[in-house]
Parts: sequence; structure tokens; C-alpha cells
Amino acid sequence: MSEKKPPQKAEADFPTYKGKPLVRSGDTIYYGSMQDKYVIKMDIKSKKKVGDLEVAEKVTVQLMYTDPEIRTRKQIVKTSEKDGLYLALDIADAWLTRALAE
Repeated sequence: MSEKKPPQKAEADFPTYKGKPLVRSGDTIYYGSMQDKYVIKMDIKSKKKVGDLEVAEKVTVQLMYTDPEIRTRKQIVKTSEKDGLYLALDIADAWLTRALAE
């Protein structure tokens, strides 16, 4: 008899924003799937204290190619700096949606 294996997931269970995964490593957040042509990289440059929480103040947003064959400097398509994570995610979603629609 053959054993039944549990169904495998294509991606790990990451938090999502508007259906795309968010992956955090320190002060860097990646938005989108690495299997797509583009991904967004957000670097938190400064933080401020609000009550007991640290909140992102300045965030650099970069639209990047995911192709590992392209040199790092050439991977960056667009870049911007935003005040706060909400504004950064807002522009990130717009850029990524437009880029993936090409």
C-alpha cells in the first residue's frame, strides 16, 4: 500500500499585503514573490519611539529584478524614500502591480 503524503505548499506561510508575501529580515522587508520578475525591497532607515513601540520613520523603497544573473547595481529599476511604512507599502504595491502587468 502507498502512504498518503500531506499536500505541499508552494510557499511558506508568510504574512501578506494585498495578496503578495511580506518577508522581513532585520530592517529589510521584501514585498512580492521571488518567482516573479520583480520584487520590492524596503529598507527602514530610521525609527521613532511611539509609546512602547518602535515605528519606521524613513523607508527606502526599491523595485528590483529578481534575476540573479543581473549584477546587483543593474537590478534596481526604481527607488524612492517615504515617510513611514504605510506610505512605503502604498507605493510598493503600485509599482509592483504595474511592473508585473507588463
